[in-house]
Amino acid sequence: MLTGGVTRLIRRKFWGFLHHYFGIRLGFSIPINVFDYGLRINHYGTIVVNTKARIGKWCDIHACVNIGESLDKKAPCLGDNCWIGPGAKLFGGITIGNGVMIGAGSVVNKSFTENNITIVGVPARKIKDTGDPYHRV
Repeated sequence: MLTGGVTRLIRRKFWGFLHHYFGIRLGFSIPINVFDYGLRINHYGTIVVNTKARIGKWCDIHACVNIGESLDKKAPCLGDNCWIGPGAKLFGGITIGNGVMIGAGSVVNKSFTENNITIVGVPARKIKDTGDPYHRV
């Protein structure tokens, strides 16, 4: 019978292998414990996320997204219920509020702390207040 420490080590190696294997097969480079629960990946494809990034609950992410650190070694922090369109790039020590929609191909290099807005463009800028989609009347 294996002890708890050995069993834990075997499980960690097994799940680490599966994480690495499927990351290569699907084109993902998503470290463990960066996203909170409820992550939804709409299409497989190149998705690169820095280990220092922190993303909230119920994030919806599309293909070809890059969430990385800048030259000063700071990474993005995103709130809950964010939607990140295909090809979006987020980098630097930025903070994104809850319920923010980031348009396809956007380059986000500054913070948007307002909640429930839409940002698009290169560089990204606010174009719309979307309101809270869960409490509309």
